[in-house]
Amino acid sequence: MPRLNPLVADLAPPPIPSVQAWARAYDESFGPTVDLSQAVPGYPPHPDLIALLMAAAASPSTAAYGPIEGDRALREALAADQSALYGAAIAADNVHITAGCNQAFICAALTVAEPGSRVLLSNPFYFNHETSLRMFGIGIGLVDCPAEGGFLPSLEALEAAITPDVRAFAIVSPNNPTGAVYPPALLADLLELCRRRGIWLILDETYRDFLPAEARRPHDLFLRAGWGDGLISLYSFSKSFCVPGYRLGAVTASPAVVAEIAKIMDNLQICAPRVGQIAVAEALPKLGAWRETNRAEITLRATALKAAIAEVDGWEIGAVGAYFAFVRHPFAGLTSARVAEQLARRAGVVTVPGSYFGPGQEDYLRFAFANATAATIGLLPARLRRLGTELDG
Repeated sequence: MPRLNPLVADLAPPPIPSVQAWARAYDESFGPTVDLSQAVPGYPPHPDLIALLMAAAASPSTAAYGPIEGDRALREALAADQSALYGAAIAADNVHITAGCNQAFICAALTVAEPGSRVLLSNPFYFNHETSLRMFGIGIGLVDCPAEGGFLPSLEALEAAITPDVRAFAIVSPNNPTGAVYPPALLADLLELCRRRGIWLILDETYRDFLPAEARRPHDLFLRAGWGDGLISLYSFSKSFCVPGYRLGAVTASPAVVAEIAKIMDNLQICAPRVGQIAVAEALPKLGAWRETNRAEITLRATALKAAIAEVDGWEIGAVGAYFAFVRHPFAGLTSARVAEQLARRAGVVTVPGSYFGPGQEDYLRFAFANATAATIGLLPARLRRLGTELDG
């Protein structure tokens, strides 16, 4: 067989299917499987959005190519939505629509970094960010975000990690995998440091619509003069509108960066899928109350998870927010993969090992709780106790 690209061949298989496979050995003796492995909405799209999707799919025009940067109607709708959220003047020319936020990250990374350069990631990191950089031959540096610091980076750690080959620092807030929310003041300081050192801050805000009600404005970065000279923001419609299968994300950046991303998108897939763009453009300004209801529901699920973990001796939440909790397990000396596998096989609870998110995370499991109701989350104490009495090395 001819040679395969080693940058791809050396990657591990996709993590979510691999951890879900462990649950297939579970005998359902404790009831149905509780799948907390993937960040997916646990409720359907709004009926009005479903109707819009159906209407768009029935139109022959949606089978044609659209603008590379995205349909103008959606770019304008997202710009208006972001302007209202951030209290800033964001225009449609600041927006590029992509096929999901993973693609938005790839576009941002390829825009600012070349093979042989490096992008800094937080540790723990979102695994698709790490693998995307690796397969494109872009180096990776890690900025440790220790548990004792709330899984947030310090300015000192970032400063020390910036070397001449670094092009950007990529972060996620609210965070995947930990759920930690970056305070606005910290984000402002990070952007200022990045701009002073001549690198980009890539801010993935996939889960921003699920912040607590008292913290609805995530930051004031878009209010800063010249923000487009250092900031690239990423967004996903998948979680907020419950349409992950329609693959719809966005980049908000300067028009100059948007123009560079268009070159990349023209080679990746020309344009994002049209049906979702057309439907969401119309739904976005109309479904504010529904989105707020979903935010409140996810907050209730986070509260239920905190209560469930608090019932079980030895288990501890390290951080929680939006869709995720980073949970410390009690099995010192065992790998997180071993613990996650046995939790799935013996107790029917599917989580992702902490080690999948970076070095030094063996004591943690990621619980993606947004797709589980509060009642389902209430099953966790008995499941965790079962593992606690049976698991050994």
